[in-house]
Amino acid sequence: MITVHLKYEIDPYRIDDFEEYGRRWITLVNRFGGNHHGYFLPSEGDSDIAYALFTFPDLARYERYRKDSATDPECQAAFELARRTQCIRRYERRFLRPLDASPTQTGGSSEERP
Repeated sequence: MITVHLKYEIDPYRIDDFEEYGRRWITLVNRFGGNHHGYFLPSEGDSDIAYALFTFPDLARYERYRKDSATDPECQAAFELARRTQCIRRYERRFLRPLDASPTQTGGSSEERP
């Protein structure tokens, strides 16, 4: 499994636009075979930082989603919403893996890794 963590710097005056963008992508990621865990919006603290998390069964499925979403009309409409409204100033993407309970499930103990 691969988890994608997105950190967004958003325009706090365009939060409604960003919420619409997020709602669209939750549906789209799920439609493409991922599992979207949601968008997490500012409440306390920084008013211009938001996060999103979603998973795919493996990197190959994620890469297929990226390729297919590049030509999908609904995905293009979501990208256009963000471009037109400028609700997203920038974003960072990270790829994470889950920590399993047993060292044998991850291929060894943490002492074997740097």
